[in-house]
Amino acid sequence: MSHSYYNVWIHAVFTTKNRQHLITREIEEILYPLLYEGFREIGCKLKIVNGLSDHIHCLFSLTANRSIAEVLKHIKGTSSHMINQNNIIDEKFAWQKGYAAFSVSEMGLQNVYQYIKNQKNK
Repeated sequence: MSHSYYNVWIHAVFTTKNRQHLITREIEEILYPLLYEGFREIGCKLKIVNGLSDHIHCLFSLTANRSIAEVLKHIKGTSSHMINQNNIIDEKFAWQKGYAAFSVSEMGLQNVYQYIKNQKNK
């Protein structure tokens, strides 16, 4: 086969270290654009990000040359580094080790999108 088609969507969830409530509205305004940029840097499209004060949900497309672990290591590492380097909060910001990741079918994409969009309404 001369050309390959790759269309893999991932719903990932990760939390702040010790589930600290560090992600305020003000932090979201800085963090979410950082996440969009981080995903773009490694060739993944972030469709939506949202969450609560101690965790976030991301829906992104996975590229054929990256694993979920590589993508999330990059995203978590660069975002926490930028928050700490720029002294955006008074205490040290860190993500908890690990994450949850679920594959999402084309048919389920809109439902997961709405689920993430409505996180604050739960």
